[in-house]
Amino acid sequence: MLRAYKYRIYPTKEQREFFEKTFGSCRFVWNKILEEKLQALERGERLPRITPAKYKEEFPFLREVDSLALANVQLQQEQAFRNHFKNRKMFGIPKFKKKKDKQSFTTNNQNGTVMLIAEYLKIPKLKTLIRMKQHRTFEGTIKSVTISKTKTGKYYVSVLVEEEPKQDYNNNKKNLICGIDVGIISFATIATDTGIVKIEYPKYLIKNEKRLKRLQRQLSRKQRNSKNYEKARIVLAKKHEYIRNAREDFLHKLSKTIIDDNQVVVVEGLNIKGLTRTKLAKHILDNSWSKFISFLKYKADMYDVKVIEAGQFFPSSKTCSICGYINKELELKDRVWTCPKCGTTHDRDENAAINLREYGLDLYNQLVGMEQPELTPVETGPLPQGKSGR
Repeated sequence: MLRAYKYRIYPTKEQREFFEKTFGSCRFVWNKILEEKLQALERGERLPRITPAKYKEEFPFLREVDSLALANVQLQQEQAFRNHFKNRKMFGIPKFKKKKDKQSFTTNNQNGTVMLIAEYLKIPKLKTLIRMKQHRTFEGTIKSVTISKTKTGKYYVSVLVEEEPKQDYNNNKKNLICGIDVGIISFATIATDTGIVKIEYPKYLIKNEKRLKRLQRQLSRKQRNSKNYEKARIVLAKKHEYIRNAREDFLHKLSKTIIDDNQVVVVEGLNIKGLTRTKLAKHILDNSWSKFISFLKYKADMYDVKVIEAGQFFPSSKTCSICGYINKELELKDRVWTCPKCGTTHDRDENAAINLREYGLDLYNQLVGMEQPELTPVETGPLPQGKSGR
């Protein structure tokens, strides 16, 4: 299996110049190839297959950077067009890249051209070693590395490694199955074999919104491209970077805890794109439900845990978890409701989590062809309550 490890790197002035040259060359090749392909589309012709070698004679500076980095640009653009033609609603047509966009390039490991030596990184075309902070180790073969630069001027390397899959990871699970209902008031309500727990979300964006607005106003008052403008831009970018890092730290810790404690995880299918068009869009985007589910899925693949996604129209909140009655009159504002059939009073989120767990349990029993197993009650392990660890 393939797994990426991301590390902070500390390039010298010479190395930073090499990175900037490679970033610019990759961006140049992307735009040149895209221009020719868009012209072919306008003429109604098939997309030509263009390689970066076509431009090296006319633009000699392309020979100074890693050829594999340029080749990866070609492959990435071809994949972007394939995604667009396969699903036009989800993937737009590729766009031209600008210098202010994300800066990165990818190079492959061919016959040891990429190596990690103690706390240093070796990549092609660069004679000196790059100092890095390797806060965790890995075992496996390096396939490729991606060098990136953030808007705050920090450099990172993402190392793609081919590893052996985890073995016998499910032997010490605390729960067989859990149902997860995501929300706005509580980030997630989790129903397990041993009970229900609610995870509060720290609302990173909402709490920092006033500070962001103040920094944005300060930036808007500066003369564009001046030194003061650049200083204000970096301060604003650092604030956005902190919010993103804190949010992802919370999501990583929570998703890892859930995967560690459960053999099967059931989540609800959501039309997140549609929900972001409502008045709750800011809270939904701050919660990052989509990213949370994607973290769960890739961690589940790593540790041999099954993730079941209930259908988008599965009435998890409207169905009574006791008698099965469906309350079609239930509205979003109704956080607590009483079943008119059996008289049970439900917390909306807890009821939805229980129904999702039962939904997954039914599917699980059908797959394994067995009755629900007898489980020994155990205490649920601690879950992060919105603290980022910073």
